[in-house]
Amino acid sequence: MHPSERLFLPASVVSFGTLLINTSQYGLPKAGLWLGRAVTVLFWIDAALAVLSSSGIYLLMWSTKSFTVETMTPIWNFPIYPLLIIGPHAAIICKSLSPSVALDIIIGGFTLQGIGFLVAFMIYASFICRLMTQKLPQASARPGMFVSVGPSGFTVAAVLGMADALPRSVPPDFMGDGPLAAMILKIVANSACLWIWGLAMWFFFVSVGAHWSCARQDEHLAFDMTWFSFIFPNTALITATFAVGKAFQSKAIQIVGCVMTVLLVIAWFVVFGMMIRAIVRKQTLWPQKGEDRDEGGFTAPEKQPERHLSTLSKMTSNALASIKSNGQ
Repeated sequence: MHPSERLFLPASVVSFGTLLINTSQYGLPKAGLWLGRAVTVLFWIDAALAVLSSSGIYLLMWSTKSFTVETMTPIWNFPIYPLLIIGPHAAIICKSLSPSVALDIIIGGFTLQGIGFLVAFMIYASFICRLMTQKLPQASARPGMFVSVGPSGFTVAAVLGMADALPRSVPPDFMGDGPLAAMILKIVANSACLWIWGLAMWFFFVSVGAHWSCARQDEHLAFDMTWFSFIFPNTALITATFAVGKAFQSKAIQIVGCVMTVLLVIAWFVVFGMMIRAIVRKQTLWPQKGEDRDEGGFTAPEKQPERHLSTLSKMTSNALASIKSNGQ
């Protein structure tokens, strides 16, 4: 299996989870009870897929190949991303479900979100070690640095969303005093998320600075599919920024989120346009180009003539020879 492309296998689970988030966000407020039951079942299916895909890909990586700090990039975080969107999903659907069901969703979402963030946090340590000992990655790999923004951003949006829904979801006797416990947990969550949001902003500035150095040195940054790291992880940062602004009723932070949203939309059009340009110029989605190149001992299998075609050819030749001999 290709050493880089296998890191993106969980993207299918991320896409499935994103579709469920959009369905819950736009459908639940206007649909009947049937959709609430459906998204609840789908939430737990998504949670199971996230656990299996993230742990399975890491286990496959650790069983088949050795990795060194010199080759480390934040893309190593990507297999954990299916778990990182479980929390935001839970934060959305728990606001439209009955309190008893919502509490189960919050507990499950908070648990899985914590697993995802803690695994990503440990990988952060390897990334910092790589930067301290090997300097910045080569220019073509630097867009992947933005992947380090995503885990913190998704966690902030998830925890603040679930904390906001907690007061309506807990029973009166929850932890002795339901309303008081919910308020305390909400205050703790809001305070802790400020630190995590700050960590996401710090990685964002570091990633931007790494690309600024490329621009100053006039290095040519050819298009690669990792350019979409400019987009997806930063959506998490923007969502977290709006969540922090709402939690602390800060208009200044919300204005920052609006400005970042406009810049992100512009960046998406630029990246999409560069992708089309690269496809037309055969710089990606082409043999030995982009992600289709041989890497880390992986080589694409050569196309071999199929045995049945060879057998058919021999049979045809024998039949023609037989007909010729009979004719004579």
